[in-house]
Amino acid sequence: MKKENNNLDQLFKIFENQWDVQEMNTNHQNDFLNKLHKKKPKKNYWFVAAIAASIALLLGISVFYNTNENAKEFKFASKETKQTDSIFSILIENELVKLKEKSSPENNQIINDALKQMKVFDADYEKIIKEVQRNGENKQIIYAMISNLQTRISFLQTVLQRIEENEKLKNTTHEKTL
Repeated sequence: MKKENNNLDQLFKIFENQWDVQEMNTNHQNDFLNKLHKKKPKKNYWFVAAIAASIALLLGISVFYNTNENAKEFKFASKETKQTDSIFSILIENELVKLKEKSSPENNQIINDALKQMKVFDADYEKIIKEVQRNGENKQIIYAMISNLQTRISFLQTVLQRIEENEKLKNTTHEKTL
């Protein structure tokens, strides 16, 4: 035990001048409390507003850029072809909105599969558009374009019918079990 005390004494002697023994100011507690109760300045929200404005600007630019791309796609097409595309595109968009409105846990798998198939149709349609740009309009290409658009609409209508049939079946089975 004496040996341990000697070791500690030697250790204290080694670090004797290195201890922080400064006394605190007598008003230290008051200074601390004053800093604690001091009101914080109001935060400026300019930074957040600047970020929001930047995001809005980028969204506006992206919308403008996307509409210009669609106009370039049919640069070489006739008025009738452009009109046909716009009419069918509106119909397809309406069907897609109806499809997304039917979203539910029971229908999610059907809807996801339908959207994947729509991507395949879209890829085919992009090929047709490139063909129009390269070779110009001819009956075969226009027929392929219209056929693709009709196929997409009828596909979406069929999917919507299946979803409605599933919902009716679900409702009738619940009524019979009650």
